[in-house]
Amino acid sequence: MGLLSDPNRRRALIGLLTRLNAPICVVCYMAGVAWFMGLAFEPFTLRTYMSENAMGSTMVEERFPAGERALATGREFAAHKKKTGGMPVDWLVKTMQSRGLEVFTQRFSRRLPFPDEDKERYMVKGTNVYGILRAPRAPRTEALVLSAPCTAGDNNNQAVGLLLGLAQYFRNQVYWAKDIIFLVNEHDLIGMQAWLEGYHHTNTTGMDWSPLQGRGGSIQAALSLELSSDVVTSLDLVLEGLNGQLPNLDLANLFYAFCQKIGVLCTTQGKLQRNDWDSVSGYSHAVQTMMLMAMKQASGRPWGDHGLFLRYHIEAATIKGINSFRQYKTDATTVGRLLEGMYRKLNNLLERLHQSYFFYLMSSLSHFVSIGYYMPAFGLLGVILLLRALDLWVQLGSPPPRTEDGVVDAEQISSPGVLSVLTPLVISHLTGVALYTLPVQFQEMAVEHFPVSETEAVVLTAIAVYTAGLALPHNTHRLLTGQGTEQGWKVLKLVAVLYLAVLLGCTALINFSLGFILALTLVPVAAFVTPDVPKVLSAFILVVLSPACTLLFSVFFFQELQEMPVSFMEGWMLYLSVISQGILDHALYGSLVYPLVALLVYPCWLLFWNILFWK
Repeated sequence: MGLLSDPNRRRALIGLLTRLNAPICVVCYMAGVAWFMGLAFEPFTLRTYMSENAMGSTMVEERFPAGERALATGREFAAHKKKTGGMPVDWLVKTMQSRGLEVFTQRFSRRLPFPDEDKERYMVKGTNVYGILRAPRAPRTEALVLSAPCTAGDNNNQAVGLLLGLAQYFRNQVYWAKDIIFLVNEHDLIGMQAWLEGYHHTNTTGMDWSPLQGRGGSIQAALSLELSSDVVTSLDLVLEGLNGQLPNLDLANLFYAFCQKIGVLCTTQGKLQRNDWDSVSGYSHAVQTMMLMAMKQASGRPWGDHGLFLRYHIEAATIKGINSFRQYKTDATTVGRLLEGMYRKLNNLLERLHQSYFFYLMSSLSHFVSIGYYMPAFGLLGVILLLRALDLWVQLGSPPPRTEDGVVDAEQISSPGVLSVLTPLVISHLTGVALYTLPVQFQEMAVEHFPVSETEAVVLTAIAVYTAGLALPHNTHRLLTGQGTEQGWKVLKLVAVLYLAVLLGCTALINFSLGFILALTLVPVAAFVTPDVPKVLSAFILVVLSPACTLLFSVFFFQELQEMPVSFMEGWMLYLSVISQGILDHALYGSLVYPLVALLVYPCWLLFWNILFWK
């Protein structure tokens, strides 16, 4: 405290920070990247453990015997689905009723803002079918959900069969203290969104759905099952939900504990756990797993039907069966016993899962990185913005230099006008508003005048508005107030740096992976850009580090991490698809990544673009 209260010492400290500002910023950036890369090294991670006492032991006896019968039911479901050309609603209702469930249906419809070319749909109509197994030993105030999406073709038929087999088996047990809801939803996430909105009496997306006629208790946890083959080699746990939300870590720990007990190979991000952590290949494997999780979380999209439960504070995950070329095989009976064990443990809960972590990254199912370990990596990048802001503040407060005659330079002493700083801020954000609203609003006009589809019109309009925005802000201040002053760009950069620091900090608190990826590219831009640097080279660097190019690089990097590299043209098509899916996810499910980038991140980047061309 004495160091800061003494004016002389404070002045000396500020002088030291300003003199060494550039070297400290470089060291902080390198340290932040190194810290993040070191998180995957096993000695630096924590071993997973069960925090919830009610689920601390896996000493329950799983007796589910009807795996083959469940597969036969799945084949019957597939035949009826093929016959009806969609969801066999009547057959599902009769089958669930024959298993002693209270069965209800829900109709829904949703018109997309533009056609979804990936899944070839525009006007979506469907029906959800769900059956409720009432708890025989409790007042029916709590519930668990087991869901299986009804997808097109031959996908996921085995999951529906196993769900119905588990429903019949659970019906004959007397130890259930919670209602169990067996849900078969149509049109994947859209059907799940309709059911969740109907169950909780909310309508946040403007979807049309019929009210639910039957309800259970307050949902404590949910699992979504994806199974498309009679045998599997491993089970993959999918955790990433809407806007980067993750379920309580105890849910992942419970899945891992039962996989270890029953002897089922389990993966996360499709990658098996390795024990050779002290080798280069073992560390590289852990880094790939952690980075895949970070990039999926940063996308903000739900990577399974479970992702929509998380917005209602319901802990949920998706269990996906993988049938690869490994010799080890697991049958449906074993998968059913694993689910039985998990639901029996969840049935013991006296309160919602809350004792373990909600913010974490996983390098494997047995090791994780908590928020206290990964936040310093972002903090080291954030310090750079604060140091640059301090340097600018000192420059603005220091007396102007004098000429050889002892006269103060008039250009240095002149203070910037309010409009010279405010105008770029307003114009940049208006450009962001245009990027957010025009692509969907102008799709019909674009289709009329150009030979493109609606989806292509939306994506190309977004790219056109993004590119046109580069020509607007850096000329506006000169049109209104004449030549900009030396003090003007410093004030604007101080505002932009502090704005970026607050924006990235708030983003990282909600979605660390998104905040960290944006910081990796935007912090160097904020640190080096001035009107005095070479224009052509600096403009090229700014464009390469812009949000759009960051997304393009992320598409290629994600494919490399999945060990599915693509050519440039294939990557470009994936890039366009990612843009359209981001806009659709925002309209359909409320994903915040697209409005965040369009309304805040892109305008903030335009401020630095404006500073580069300040005259």
